[in-house]
Amino acid sequence: MTGPVIRALSASDAHLFDALPDPLGAREGHRLTRFRPDWKRVALRDGVVVARGAWWGGPDDTEPVNINWFDVAEGEEEAGAALLRSAPRRVELEINLPGGWRERPGLRAAAEARFAAARAAGYALLVERFLYRWTPERGLPERPGRLRFRAEPDDAVFFDALRRIHSVTLDAHALRTREESGLDRVAQDELDFFHWCPSPREWWQVAHTPEGDLAGIHIPAHNPSGPTVGFVGVVPEQRGHGYAYDLLAECTHVLAEEGAEFIGAATDQGNVPMAATFARAGFPVVRERVNFHPSGEVA
Repeated sequence: MTGPVIRALSASDAHLFDALPDPLGAREGHRLTRFRPDWKRVALRDGVVVARGAWWGGPDDTEPVNINWFDVAEGEEEAGAALLRSAPRRVELEINLPGGWRERPGLRAAAEARFAAARAAGYALLVERFLYRWTPERGLPERPGRLRFRAEPDDAVFFDALRRIHSVTLDAHALRTREESGLDRVAQDELDFFHWCPSPREWWQVAHTPEGDLAGIHIPAHNPSGPTVGFVGVVPEQRGHGYAYDLLAECTHVLAEEGAEFIGAATDQGNVPMAATFARAGFPVVRERVNFHPSGEVA
């Protein structure tokens, strides 16, 4: 068997990316995603596509943010690993999966083949996440009316709130960044992401108790694929009152009032309280995501 040939694609041969079967339904999950042809790569064996990857970034990004489409044909884990190793930039890898994939043997085998290729290429598991999608027929979540919401133009207020929120957090990305670079970097990364989103800064809101104490923040946003719950967070001293639901309900109402026909969201599967909050607010799980980060340990 000959070794795989790795090719970056261009507009003229972008059709090669579509030559593999799609057992995990990635195409449906990426209906609204815009990929650049030259950020796609394929691995060919004897002229046949046996692995593919799409690196993704926003419309104005000069570097990819992540790999969010990665497939390998049956028995071609090494070709997939070779494709990942060949990329000029190592960024986070997202593998999107149907809900309940572990209970369906065919889907589980396809997913685990991709995981094996990622590990062989030096990627390590970071976290598994639930992906949500609210639509108007679900009905708007009731606003409890317990908190006072207002816009806040000062980024320093959000920076301080993010530091407080992430000082005690279940979020795997925040925990990793905090361990590597400290709490200030976690807060700044979040702020940078919110500013990166193509949605008005005026949507960001702080929430206070009737006594005037900060309860938390929420960020209604648009990412390049559409409306999304950018962030919901309660400061540690106000936890235990269920305020995450109040924040999520308000965020949903703001986006709906701005004309959203759907609202995406995500949370770590280990963040059980937030997952319960999404369920209570009428956000169904539509897919799952497994995030890998470059570890530098290549098999």
